[in-house]
Amino acid sequence: MQHSVEKIGGTSMSQYQDVMENIWLRPRSVAGQASSLYHRIFVVSAYSGITNGLLEHKKSGEPGVYALFAEMDEQRPWQDKLARVLDDMLTINAAMFGPEALNNPMLNKRADQFIQNRIADVQNCLENLEAVCSFGHFQLDDHLHRVREMLSAMGEAHSAYNSVLLLRHKDINARFVDLTNWRSDVQLSFDEHIRDAFTDIDLSTEMPIVTGYTQCREGLMRTYDRGYSEMTFSKIATVTGACEAVIHKEYHLSTADPMLAGTDKVRPIGLTNYDVADQLANLGMEAIHPRAAAGLRKNDIHLVVKNTFEPEHKGTVIRRDYCSETPKVEIIAGTRNVWALEVFDQDMVGDATHGQTMSDRVFESGVRVLTKDFNANTVTFYLKGNKRRINRLMERLQQSYPTADIRVEKVALVSAIGSDMNVPGLLQQAAAALASANVNILAIHQAMRQVDMMFILSDSDYEVAVEALHRVLVEDSEAWETRKTA
Repeated sequence: MQHSVEKIGGTSMSQYQDVMENIWLRPRSVAGQASSLYHRIFVVSAYSGITNGLLEHKKSGEPGVYALFAEMDEQRPWQDKLARVLDDMLTINAAMFGPEALNNPMLNKRADQFIQNRIADVQNCLENLEAVCSFGHFQLDDHLHRVREMLSAMGEAHSAYNSVLLLRHKDINARFVDLTNWRSDVQLSFDEHIRDAFTDIDLSTEMPIVTGYTQCREGLMRTYDRGYSEMTFSKIATVTGACEAVIHKEYHLSTADPMLAGTDKVRPIGLTNYDVADQLANLGMEAIHPRAAAGLRKNDIHLVVKNTFEPEHKGTVIRRDYCSETPKVEIIAGTRNVWALEVFDQDMVGDATHGQTMSDRVFESGVRVLTKDFNANTVTFYLKGNKRRINRLMERLQQSYPTADIRVEKVALVSAIGSDMNVPGLLQQAAAALASANVNILAIHQAMRQVDMMFILSDSDYEVAVEALHRVLVEDSEAWETRKTA
């Protein structure tokens, strides 16, 4: 019997009443079957802000429990942070089950006891690990990736458990599927863990609510870091043979950021392919993690990105085989706070192997490479990472290339992306749009595959550039106008 696997993002999870009405309690037809509340597996993220508190703030870098624990400060600031995160979780519980909401003291107590026990286990574990690592035979760095995994599991376990309590209160046969492997002495592979968890679940009568984090031998955080919930989502879809994968977000996958281009000017893309999703992921604007998308693509599972707060809208379907009938730009996307690291070295000329060490140093630094360009004597890497890592990378590059001139500049990247952008004069049109907006283009990248066109510009010009490119390449585009009036 056909089923779907659906992921609910953290911001949507925080609006649990909308999720309840628009998703969980809303019957839908899967693969032409009769409409039902079942035949659906839900993978849930932590409530908004919780994972930031457990690890570190995704955007600002403010340290969470993990970051503070890794510093090994004798004052143990991680303990206070863990207590504050627990307070935040209990506040969420009260908002769901307390007097001003469901007004169910029993459910409130069960929710509180569940997460209090988990957090107490975490605190005991970290305190014991500190004691062990005070001996020279044990190094904290050898265990930090496991600490990060354990802390990550808390947010998803909290939201999944609460969701099951809410659904059962509504007489929905929800089932808590805990993939965190808590207090288990068995460690399975990623595939084995998923397969084992769904062995005895009857999807026609049960609604599984699954933790977005999966503990396994491979260690999801080590490879995918905070993309782990999307990897769990994708793996469940492929292992269980889902016919469809759905991601519920707080916004549509639109032609641009509504806050920049205008809410009245952007529109849902509607239909695109996994190639476009990959380009968005490279910029950090993930429709889905690229490695998660690979599994769905290989198994020919369509991905639907829907707006949690507009349940009637079909959303945007991402398919393996789609290509726009009319070549056009489908989305304007980008990212700020990019470091352009430029290495000029005269010894590079004519030596094809000269830059190998350079690439190795960048890889070892742990920063993310968005793109790079080079000519006879200069290589420029466009990087995402904190300033400390960038400075350390510059030092290591200078040691490896003592005669090179190395400089760094903060820039922004703005891309025009589409499944087919083979439009004569498109580059000229885009460049003219930026010039008309008084935006100075520092560099341009366009591959022969005609799926993206990237402009590097001053960080201060980012918002103006997005608005200008969207106006000219989407709002004024005949291809989009034809579709709009069809």
